[in-house]
Amino acid sequence: MTALIRHAKTEGNLKKKYIGITDEPIISGTRADKKYPEADIVISSPMRRCIETAELIYPGIKPKIYDGLAETNFGKFENRSYDDLKDDPLYKEWLASSGTLPFPGGESSEAFRKRCVEAYNKAVSDHPGKRLAFVVHGGTIMAVMSYIFGGGFYDYHTDNLCGFEFEQGEGTYKRIK
Repeated sequence: MTALIRHAKTEGNLKKKYIGITDEPIISGTRADKKYPEADIVISSPMRRCIETAELIYPGIKPKIYDGLAETNFGKFENRSYDDLKDDPLYKEWLASSGTLPFPGGESSEAFRKRCVEAYNKAVSDHPGKRLAFVVHGGTIMAVMSYIFGGGFYDYHTDNLCGFEFEQGEGTYKRIK
């Protein structure tokens, strides 16, 4: 079993900001009130919001950190909202490209997806036969899920503290809601 779970909400999420490399904590008092899949190994992005969420969902299991699972670098859009950016010509151009252009001063979608998939594959190969819970970012989940199951990147958007669960090599998944 493998689970990909998005971190708990941060202040930036509440304000609908692009939060990638900004290392925010989760909102104080957050509770994980869903039933999450059991895990032998918990794997996390190096970002504080993921580590805190991993410790919340899987207390007693120290998360293993894989740097390549970090969220994308949004460059000039980092820590800014749509309202902050809507009149910016670079932002308009990026939106018109359906997100295929690199973030100005940041990461390209191709480089981001490649980095995430490589880190995911390394984590899986490092822990054969184990039940793995990845506590990561929305973008990381979309990159990995579209790599494994095909379809569009945004087909796998998920809310905070939600995600996907699947068996390696079986070709099907279910949502964690």
